[in-house]
Formats: sequence, structure tokens, C-alpha cells
Amino acid sequence: MAAPVLVTGAAGFVGHATSHRLLDRGEAVIGIDIVNDYYDPALKQARLATFEGRPGFRFVRMDIADAEAIANLMREERITRVVHLAAQAGVRYSIDNPFAYQRSNLLGHLSVMEACRHMAGLEHLVYASSSSVYGDKPMGGKGFTEEEPAMMPVSLYAATKRSCELMSQSYSTLYGMPQTGLRFFTVYGPWGRPDMAYFSFTRKILAGEPIEVFGEGRMARDFTFIDDIVDGVLGALDNPPTNGGHRVLNIGDSHPVGLMDMIETLERALGRTAEKVMRPMQQGDVTATYADVGRLHALTGYQPKVMLEEGLGRFVDWYRSYYK
Repeated sequence: MAAPVLVTGAAGFVGHATSHRLLDRGEAVIGIDIVNDYYDPALKQARLATFEGRPGFRFVRMDIADAEAIANLMREERITRVVHLAAQAGVRYSIDNPFAYQRSNLLGHLSVMEACRHMAGLEHLVYASSSSVYGDKPMGGKGFTEEEPAMMPVSLYAATKRSCELMSQSYSTLYGMPQTGLRFFTVYGPWGRPDMAYFSFTRKILAGEPIEVFGEGRMARDFTFIDDIVDGVLGALDNPPTNGGHRVLNIGDSHPVGLMDMIETLERALGRTAEKVMRPMQQGDVTATYADVGRLHALTGYQPKVMLEEGLGRFVDWYRSYYK
């Protein structure tokens, strides 16, 4: 029987969905997470509860920055494939809590890589990077490509994600470790993160509270539905680089949506109109994101299927059932 896939951040948004999809296709999964309180731990526990009764899943509460614990687990389970999604997320949170990013994103990534390099027969380490590495740059009518320099991060979060890419490149060069970094563009959908705009807007609109619209509503994001994201994650996992190489790939929707258009779509899904308070751009934010996913498509056939109208509708249905 094949060794289980190790998924870090299994109580998180993308980790939870990825683990379920792996189980659906008959894989065994070991999920690890520290279950911190960056946002409501009850939501993370509820995600974990969805694995109850599912054969092939085992959860281990663990800090990815604990290099010895990670190495021991991987050695005991003979792990050969890792989907490393655990990280301290959030752009604005990094301004007030920088050392959380040092530990989780930098030390955590190093711990996972070190454990991987000592595993005989390592097949692939797939890890989460971010579209934030591109910085705040004009789109110029086309998506960001992986060849573009990523040298001007506007938040510490972005800097740590770009650092992880460079660390992975060095390990592939030194040790021939096959690795893929996925530059996620804005992910949304059921079981999502409460700190994301669409999620907090939903809560406030239903409560009759005003929403704050930053950047005067002129920002745009490449909203990508969670099911499409998981398609890309598993497609990448199943197609490791040859000869122990390292690569970075965009994973997004390729259809940037203006913030005001997103709000209007959400209002339709909710059947409510939001009271909007316009605010200037926040520190660390970028004006627009837009993914060129040509490389991922060529490798895996990746093709986003869920457009925003449908995706936000599915999120609202989940939200109303979860927060009864």
C-alpha cells in the first residue's frame, strides 16, 4: 500500500479541502495542524470534525516549526509526498505580528524541507506560495507570469512567501529535491477563512452592519473557487518536476473581478444590499491580482470551472447552514 500523503495545515481552508479530495481518490492522509487562534479555532475544529468516520485519515496536532517532530513523523510513516499548506496567513496581520511569520512561514518551511531531504524516495514536496510575491504592479491587460521578477514585496507576509521559494530553490539545487511552489491567487468558497473580505462582508451584510470598502472600491482580485484550487494542487502533486527540480506555478482563475463587482455579486446571492463605507487603501495591500495559469494548464490540464456568481452562491448556502 502506498505511503500516506502528509498534508500540513489540514485544519485550514485549503488543507481541509485538499485532504478530503485525496481521501476521495483512495489515498491515505496524515493531516497536521497547530490549530492556532489567528481566527476562530471553532471553525478549524469543525473542519476537522468532517473527517470523523472517514477511513484513511489521521490527524496529528503539531507545530510545523518543530523540526524534530516533523522529521520523526515523516520517518515513522515513510512519507514520500507532502502538500505543505500550513503557514501564518494574512497581509495586515503581518504588520502587527511579524514574528508569527518568522516562526510559521520561515522556520516551518525549513523544518518541512529538512525532514523531506532525509526521506528516501521522496517523490514531491508541493508547498503554498502566494500571488502577493508579485507586489503592487499594474496588470497591463494580462496576467502575472512566473517569469516576472518578484523583488518588491509590499508586506512581510509576501516577503516570507518569496523567501520560501528561494529556500526551496536552494534545496533542490543542493539535494535534488523535487518541489513545486504554488502561487495562490485569492481563494474563496465554503469553509473559507473569516478574515477574507467576502466572508466578513457576508457576516456584516446579514447583520445589517456597514462594510468598509478599502481602496475606494478600485481594487481587483483573481477570485478562485476552492474546488478549482484543489484541482490544481493535486494536478501539480501528481506531476513532479523531473530530475529533482524546483518550479513555481500560478494557481488562480485568470478572470480578475473588481471589488465593487464582487460586492454586487455577493449582494445578489444574499438578497440584501450592503451599506458601504469607502476607505483608502490599507497598508500592505495591492491594487490588483491576475493569474496567467498557462504553465499549470500545460502541465495538468488545469481549467477553472466555477465562476464567481456560482461560487459565491455556494459559499452563501454554506454560510447560512453553518451559522444557523
